[in-house]
Amino acid sequence: MGVIKRYMAFVKPYRWRIIGTLLIGIIKFAIPLLIPFLMKYVIDDIISVNDMSADEKTHKLIITMIIMLVIFAVIRPPIEYYRQYFAQWTASKVLYDIRDRLFTHIQKLSFKFYSNTRAGEVISRVINDVESTKDFVITGLMNLWLDAATVIIAIGIMLTLDVPLTFVSLAVFPLYMISVKYFFGNLRKLTRERSQALAGVQSYLHERVQGMPVIKSFAIEDHEQEQFDKNNSKFLQKAIKHTSWTAKAFAVVNTITDIAPLIVITYAAYQVIHGNLTIGTMVAFMGYVERLYNPLRRLVNSSTTLTQSIASMDRVFELADEKYDIDDAPNAIEVKEVKGNIQFDHVTFAYDKDEKSVLKNINLDVKEGETIALVGMSGGGKSSLVSLIPRFYDVSEGAVLLDGTDIRKFKVRSLRDKIGMVLQDNILFSDSVRENILLGKPDSSEEEVIRAAKAANAHDFIMELPKGYDTTVGERGVKLSGGQKQRVAIARVFLKNPPILILDEATSALDLESEHLIQEALDELAKNRTTFIIAHRLSTITHADRIVLIEHGEIVEVGTHQELMEKQGHYYDLFQVQQLN
Repeated sequence: MGVIKRYMAFVKPYRWRIIGTLLIGIIKFAIPLLIPFLMKYVIDDIISVNDMSADEKTHKLIITMIIMLVIFAVIRPPIEYYRQYFAQWTASKVLYDIRDRLFTHIQKLSFKFYSNTRAGEVISRVINDVESTKDFVITGLMNLWLDAATVIIAIGIMLTLDVPLTFVSLAVFPLYMISVKYFFGNLRKLTRERSQALAGVQSYLHERVQGMPVIKSFAIEDHEQEQFDKNNSKFLQKAIKHTSWTAKAFAVVNTITDIAPLIVITYAAYQVIHGNLTIGTMVAFMGYVERLYNPLRRLVNSSTTLTQSIASMDRVFELADEKYDIDDAPNAIEVKEVKGNIQFDHVTFAYDKDEKSVLKNINLDVKEGETIALVGMSGGGKSSLVSLIPRFYDVSEGAVLLDGTDIRKFKVRSLRDKIGMVLQDNILFSDSVRENILLGKPDSSEEEVIRAAKAANAHDFIMELPKGYDTTVGERGVKLSGGQKQRVAIARVFLKNPPILILDEATSALDLESEHLIQEALDELAKNRTTFIIAHRLSTITHADRIVLIEHGEIVEVGTHQELMEKQGHYYDLFQVQQLN
């Protein structure tokens, strides 16, 4: 099975640990197999012996029990501990490696993937599905083999006691194998559907928890409860279908394994009655039959668990197989010294091949250190245009050139390292203010962090926070005001100190005081850098070297503020409307 082969690549580094755990486990599972043999010995060789006195029998019994006590109370506990410890340690290490690889992978996935995939779905696969595969290591690679070893050892001992009775004990084996194959053939599909439905519930819940302010502000709790119930009901149906099939399997298999002892009792009692078998051997056989079929019952449990694990593997590797829309070319080079000349050469772009283009034949030559303002109505293509510079998306036609080189020839991470972005809604992580600023350059010193914060007009408000730079900002920076969040975001770009700067609606939706402080910081940040500014408030970009008006994915006008006002075209009309407001 391909998915298991792929999973085994993660297990391979720990194969010797697994083999060691199996050897320890065989000893651990073999020790309880002494009990039925002990019962036979006590009955046939101590209790039933007529030519021994009661004192001799007692002495022999005590010696035997002391030996057993040493085995069970002294030898077995450390064996049990190390088997459990090594099994869990190995499984945890495998899961750590898989999650580590997945996180590396999801960081490389494009914006297109995240725009089409719910965050809760990704989280469910990295957390829940990976966790479910742990059972494959514990059960499939360890317990399953240990149960099989127990069955083999038990059969071996039973053969030494009585060969015909052993074959009678195994009479229902073929029925057991047929029933397991029948019932568990369909279980993988049902388990996968159940996991998918559960991921749907988790995704919905994740979105609604994040959007709780919207739910409360519109007072739509009842509506959302109905929507959640629909998702939850879908999972319930899949879970019940899965449970029903599993219950049938258990009912049939347990019935078969329960019949076996009845057959053994009947045959063994008949042999004892006719003097062909000792009572001790019959009692021992009953003990071994129980130890023979208990692992077989566990194998049914294991089949259910393994089916769940394999279904989870399918989902994990489905995520791992997501293709990178943006990837380094085989001969990609590092971006080193950047002047900042950026050229859009006949650029056409669509988010998907079957969708219409949002940018059409864009030609724009931006010089080193120039400040370019992109303006126009919402949905015109401004944000789409600047998102091509750091290769969040790739052009459909044409090329974007940096200092004369197609940016697709550069390594993506080295390209983005030269670009700083301040967005309208900057995301802060639920760490301290310091850690959020350090995202710009993680190895920076305390002095550099403070210098960046001061440049962003953020230092004063940070020092007024309860713990200063050590204050945690809450999820997505919820404990800070909009203006404070923006200044922290600007501070990390100051710290990064990139040669190319993109400001996408960086001052919109802020109060006048915050806007003034942020505009001041942005003006300082834009000095001596190639800067792209997207703004709806035209009064904030009149200082730009050139203003580019984009409508319906096409460049309509280009010029300085003064030139465009004198032209009295679309820009002039927009500016006049905003001045009147």
